[in-house]
Amino acid sequence: MDCTLHKQLPVSLLGWYRHKWRQKFLLGLLATTSSIGQAFYADATLAQTALSRVDYCQIPLAEATAKNTLRLAAQNGDRNSQAKYNEIVKKHVNFVAQCRQKSWLKNQAIWVRLYPCDTRPGALEEIFDRMVNRGYNQVYVATFYGKALLPRASNRTAWNSVLTSRGTDKTDLLADAIQKGRERGLKVYAWMYSLNFGPEYAVTPEGQSALALNGRGETTLFAGEEGFQRAADGSANSVLFVDPYSNRAKTDYEQLVKEVIARRPDGILFDYIRFPRGQGAQSISGQVRDLWIYGDESRQTLMALAKNSKGSYIIDRYLTNGTITVNDLKEADKLYPLEVEPMWQGRTPLENEANMPYEDKFAWMEWDLWQLTLAHASQGVVNFLQRAATPVEQQRIKSGSVFFPEANQPVGRRGYDSRLQAWDRFTTNEWHPMAYATCNRSDCITNQVRRVLSFAPASTNVIPALAGNWGKPTEGRPSLEEQMDGIHRSLPQINSISHFAFSWQEPEYDYYRSSCQLK
Repeated sequence: MDCTLHKQLPVSLLGWYRHKWRQKFLLGLLATTSSIGQAFYADATLAQTALSRVDYCQIPLAEATAKNTLRLAAQNGDRNSQAKYNEIVKKHVNFVAQCRQKSWLKNQAIWVRLYPCDTRPGALEEIFDRMVNRGYNQVYVATFYGKALLPRASNRTAWNSVLTSRGTDKTDLLADAIQKGRERGLKVYAWMYSLNFGPEYAVTPEGQSALALNGRGETTLFAGEEGFQRAADGSANSVLFVDPYSNRAKTDYEQLVKEVIARRPDGILFDYIRFPRGQGAQSISGQVRDLWIYGDESRQTLMALAKNSKGSYIIDRYLTNGTITVNDLKEADKLYPLEVEPMWQGRTPLENEANMPYEDKFAWMEWDLWQLTLAHASQGVVNFLQRAATPVEQQRIKSGSVFFPEANQPVGRRGYDSRLQAWDRFTTNEWHPMAYATCNRSDCITNQVRRVLSFAPASTNVIPALAGNWGKPTEGRPSLEEQMDGIHRSLPQINSISHFAFSWQEPEYDYYRSSCQLK
C-alpha cells in the first residue's frame, strides 16, 4: 500500500524479546517441517476466537485448526488427509460465499506481500487458508514495488524479479498465487506501484532520463517524504518517481502490465498514482519550482501548449526563473510585435488586455501560468494511469486506482497538495480510497469515504481501504469492526471494503515469512 503504511506495526520491548526467543525456536522447527510459521498458527487462531461471528463470515476456530492439521498431514504424503483437506477447503469456500451473499459486505479483501519462502510446498495454501478463516473473499497481491513478481527466467521487464534464489528461476509465484487463491474462493488482484518505479530503475542512463525532476534540479530521492527515508533496519525504501510524460517510462510500464495481464488476475490495482508528498511546508506546492514537471519530456509537452511565440517565450521564462516579471512581458512584445498577447491552451485574455499597463496584467498572467503548470502536472498523472489501465480493461479485467482522499485538494489561496493526485478524474472501474484518518473514531474515516462518493461516477465501484486490526484500535484508528460498522451505518451503498494489511493482522507470521531464507 502507498506511503508509510508499508511499515509493520511498532513492536513493543516485550514483543521484541518474544521475537528473539521465538526466532531461535522457529529456526529449529523449520529444519523438521516445510510449513513456515507453523508455530504461530495456534496464536493466530486463538486471537480469532472472539471474532468468530457469523456476520463477519469467519470460520470457527475448531474447523480452522482441523483444516491446518489436515494440510500438514497431506503435505507429508498422507493421501487420506489430502482428500479430507480438499473436502474441508471446499466446505469453507461454500460457507464464505454463502455468508457474503447474505451479508451487507459482499466483498472483504486484504492486502498482502509474498516472499521467496512462500514458494515452499504448502506455503501459499497456508497463507490463503488463514485469509479464508477470517472471512476474506478477495486478496490484493503485491506484484510490483520496484521489483516484479515474475519468473526471472522469462522476465522481459525493466525490473529485477522478486525471486532470485537458486532453483526459483522458473517459479511463477504470481500465477501460483492466483491458482491457489481461486481454489479457496478468493478473487486475486495484482497490486502494482505506478509512478513509483523504485531506485533500481535509475541505474541506466535511459532510466535516469525518465525520472521526475523539480525546478531545483532534484529527483524524488530528495523529496523529503517519510517514505523516502531509510527504514528502521537501515535498508533503503524502494521509492523513486518517474516523469509521467516520459515515453521510456510509459513503454517500460506498459510491458510490465502486459506481463501481469498474461497471468489473468481478477483485477489490477494501480497504486502510487501521484507525486511525492514533502514534509512540513513542502507538503504544499505553492510555486512552479515545487512541481515535478522539469523532466525533458514533461517540459517539452508543456511548451507545446503555447499557441503563439509570445506564449512560448513567457512559459519558458516562467519555468526557468520560477516567476515572470514586467520586463519579461515587455521583452515578449519587442520580440514578437505582430502578436497581440501571450497565448497558451486554456487561456482567455482579459477584456482589453492588450491596452492594459504591464503592471496591471502581470499578476493576472502569472496566475494563469500557475494554473497552467498545475494542470499540466496533474494531467500527466491522469494520462499515465489511463494508458496503463486501458489494456487491462480491454481484456475484461477489473482496473482499480488507489489514492488518498485528500490528495487532490487546494490549500490556501494558491497552494495545492504536493501529491497532485487528481483522483476525481481517474477513469478506472474501481476506486480504492485509502481512508486512513486517525482521530480515534470512525467518523473521520467515514467522512473521507463520503467525500470520495460525492465525486464518483455512477459506473465506478468505490471500495474503501481501511488500515487497522481486528478487535483492537491501531495507531489512532478504531478496530476494523468499528470502522466497517461506521461506514455501513452512514454509507449503506458501500458493499465492498479492503483491509491493510495481512502483515498487521499476523505480524509474527509475516516476520518469519519475510526473514526466512531459501537454501
